[in-house]
Amino acid sequence: MSKKQAFNPYLPSWEYIPDGEPYVFGDRVYIYGSHDLWNGYVFCMGDYVCWSAPIDDLGNWRYEGVIYPRNADPLNKDGHMCLYAPDVTVGPDGRYYLYYVLDKVGVMSVAVCDEPAGKYEFYGYVRYPDGTILGEREGDEPQFDPGVITEGGKTYLYSGFCPQGDKSRTGAKAVTLDKDMLTVITEPKVVVPGTCYSAGTEFEGHAFFEASSIRKVNGKYYFIYSSEVMHELCYAVSDEPLGGFRYGGVLVSNTDLHIDTYKPADMPASRGANNHGSIIEINGEWYIFYHRHTNGTWFSRQGCAEKLTLNADGSFEQAEMTSCGLNGGPLEGRGEYPAYIACNIFGRKPELYIGDLNAPRIVQDGRDGDEETGYIYNIKDGTNIGFKYFDCKGVTKVSITARGYGNGVFDVKTAWDGEELGEIAIENSNVWTRYTADIRIPDGVNAIWFTFKEKGSSDLCSLSLGSFILE
Repeated sequence: MSKKQAFNPYLPSWEYIPDGEPYVFGDRVYIYGSHDLWNGYVFCMGDYVCWSAPIDDLGNWRYEGVIYPRNADPLNKDGHMCLYAPDVTVGPDGRYYLYYVLDKVGVMSVAVCDEPAGKYEFYGYVRYPDGTILGEREGDEPQFDPGVITEGGKTYLYSGFCPQGDKSRTGAKAVTLDKDMLTVITEPKVVVPGTCYSAGTEFEGHAFFEASSIRKVNGKYYFIYSSEVMHELCYAVSDEPLGGFRYGGVLVSNTDLHIDTYKPADMPASRGANNHGSIIEINGEWYIFYHRHTNGTWFSRQGCAEKLTLNADGSFEQAEMTSCGLNGGPLEGRGEYPAYIACNIFGRKPELYIGDLNAPRIVQDGRDGDEETGYIYNIKDGTNIGFKYFDCKGVTKVSITARGYGNGVFDVKTAWDGEELGEIAIENSNVWTRYTADIRIPDGVNAIWFTFKEKGSSDLCSLSLGSFILE
């Protein structure tokens, strides 16, 4: 059986799993994250669920079901609190430990399971040897966004949340846990400074905000985190787990800020907000998992991933946002593709952050859980939509499926500011309608860009490339 192509987002368009922590267990990749709802009104409203994929077939994700419901914690029996971003580690006993924080308490909870994606059961709260819970001792900072790594009989736990202007939050802090996975055996220690304490350090401008994650690469510890600007994931590197971290750079931005391969470096190519994720090696290749925002809000986020370049000196290059992140290369330049895999959407004046409630955005029909394919909504004059990348050969026709009350044309290009290769005219329609034009795309690896011109607004369901499309 042929392998499925992998897209971004890598899960179905109706699934909203942000804050992704990827791990390889056996011959599968498992993704752990929080769980947003379609059209949610706050972060992380769902139970923890898990998805996995074969390491050699990263477009073929399987739903593993609910692994931990929000009311399983003794502090949340009535389910009035949300489950924030978790992390998982394998303890010295071979069991899987899930660390998480509820949204209204500053303590670290732990659940445990005998298998990666089974039914986790509440295990306890991280505490000091005298029984005091971490986060409740005088001078403790509230626990938030755990990152965990286990080596031998010790587990290193990273945590923190440092909003700008809050001097009571000093930075990302790390502690060591004993073999029981609960008892703190080293005092909390700042490993990366927050925004109020980064002046004069190499972290200034990219200080710690939230989203702690920890990985080991070639014997060194890589601390991944969301910086003070929120839309970017950065990393710091050390020879030791509890200190000595030096700033490494940006791994990914969900606005593509700093990327200058197809646009100016200071130009955002998507509207961003917070970010959270981590790195993983799969079959000798490194990837960064992160999330994007849909529905024009902060609360319906979807997991994406991109290939990373690891340099000989241990540094990573910033990854560019694409439509084909886990695919191992460009998508096949023929056939029909859903519009929700667009990796860039912006208007005449690109915006860095979500804010304009009338902006074009990725949405879906129905309620949360309905398996409705996502599409791009409210496309107006001057909207640019980018799909990257396709391996094109002999493409002479381009089709789109659109609806809405827009009369105009979609210009087709291979760069957002490039030469117009042709245009596809559309008309007012309240049902999905297919439109085709004779447009030749150059052979080779190309981006496909659409720019809408004229009046009204349109929705985009799909695009098709080929020389075989029926008129």
